Amino acid sequence: MPSPRVEIQYCTQCRWLLRAGWTAQELLTTFSDTLGEVALVPKTGGVFAVYVDGELVFDRKTEGRFPEMKEVKQLVRNKVAPEMKLGHSDSAVKSKADGSGNKDSNECKTCDQTS
Repeated sequence: MPSPRVEIQYCTQCRWLLRAGWTAQELLTTFSDTLGEVALVPKTGGVFAVYVDGELVFDRKTEGRFPEMKEVKQLVRNKVAPEMKLGHSDSAVKSKADGSGNKDSNECKTCDQTS
């Protein structure tokens, strides 16, 4: 069975490369023996989405916010290693629990896209 592939699509017009790179780094650190590849895929139009083996697990436009890192780790873990414990990252995600997610950067001023 091939190792799982994570794809992080990010908007170059919005300059979200650093966020995508940080997300990739965190996933590679957490799932170092599980993932086969983490790819950064430049897009336009306000995109920030995470896929696992081609299946969308998080989309900024659909959710109306960026994901918290622990949320991304939980979503990826659920697909690639459901039995794996994430320690403190297994606690409830604040933005899902109380609706207080990261909404301050949902508009892309450069490409005029909103969530």
